Amino acid sequence: MQNDIKIKVRNLHKAFGKHQVLDGVDLDVQKGKSLVILGGSGTGKSVLIKTIIGLMNPDSGTIEIDGIDTTNISKRKRFSMLEKYGFLFQGGALFDSLNICDNVTFLAEKLKSMTYLERRDLALRKLESVGLTEKVLDLYPAELSGGMLKRASLARTICNDPELIFFDEPTTGLDPIMANVINELIVKVRDELGATTVTITHDMASARAIANDIALLHGGKILWRGSKEEMDNTDNPHLKQFINGLTTGPIEA
Repeated sequence: MQNDIKIKVRNLHKAFGKHQVLDGVDLDVQKGKSLVILGGSGTGKSVLIKTIIGLMNPDSGTIEIDGIDTTNISKRKRFSMLEKYGFLFQGGALFDSLNICDNVTFLAEKLKSMTYLERRDLALRKLESVGLTEKVLDLYPAELSGGMLKRASLARTICNDPELIFFDEPTTGLDPIMANVINELIVKVRDELGATTVTITHDMASARAIANDIALLHGGKILWRGSKEEMDNTDNPHLKQFINGLTTGPIEA
């Protein structure tokens, strides 16, 4: 049903010079579901979600979130909508000059007035939800391990209880054990918040752990869309090659 669609993308195009990155993307994301977008390096996955969230402007096409066309809205309206979003960047994107407490509450502090103790309490609650303790509150990003940085970044992502969360390659650079920890935390916070999530990755283990639905982006288009269960029985040659890591097939290495 139309009312169940959180994000509706139609005929989305984005090019950089002569390089066509998105070439007519059509995509629906249902409310409360977890969509994972698969694709190799350089296929435009990051460009797609940054365009959806409004960090980049599309060349043409429409993006609707909760039925509102966001492609031509005012900056004030966009900022108001961004309050409902969370975004976990690939590298975490914590501010080196701020301690973890101030990093986690950075956006929350901009949106509402909070006392010092209120900020610390909020930061601690979010950090504890991703498995960190008060010991990290006054530390700086450079003092944390890779896994702790990813957890702290996730705490910042969920600080405002977003209803829509974007994850950009959430397990990149992590060892298999820590990658599994992050996957489990993503599922945990998603379920606790009842959020709709969109994740881009080329990590099949992560995709299987996180997804309800799967989409394959290749050649600037969505070539396949279906459930996680349907993925393993696909006849689509592009998806079959990708999920099995085959060196022969329609996707050129």
